[in-house]
Amino acid sequence: MGGSYFHYCFPVAEPTVADVDALVGPATPHFAYQLRARVRELVQDLDEDHPVRRYAEEKIELLDRLGYASSKAEEGGREPRSRLGWNELPSSAPADSPLPRR
Repeated sequence: MGGSYFHYCFPVAEPTVADVDALVGPATPHFAYQLRARVRELVQDLDEDHPVRRYAEEKIELLDRLGYASSKAEEGGREPRSRLGWNELPSSAPADSPLPRR
C-alpha cells in the first residue's frame, strides 16, 4: 500500500488510538464523511490486524452511521420516540440508530 506524498516526504510516527480519537471526537453529521476519509488515510499503511487499524475501522463505521444521523448522541438522555411531534423530526436519529438509507 502506498502512503500519501506527505508521509513519503515527512516521516511521521505510527498512528495511535489517540490520533484516531482526535479526528473522530468532534465529528458532526455534516463532516462525517470527510473525517471518515481522513481516518482511513491515517491508518492505511497499518496491517489489517494492527490494533489501531481495527479500532479505526470501528470508528469509520461510526462515522458512516453518523452521516445518516443528526448526532453521535453518546452521552445524556434521549427524547422518547413517543414524544408529541417526534415522527415529524426526521433529523432526530442518533448515530447508533441512523435513518434508513434511501
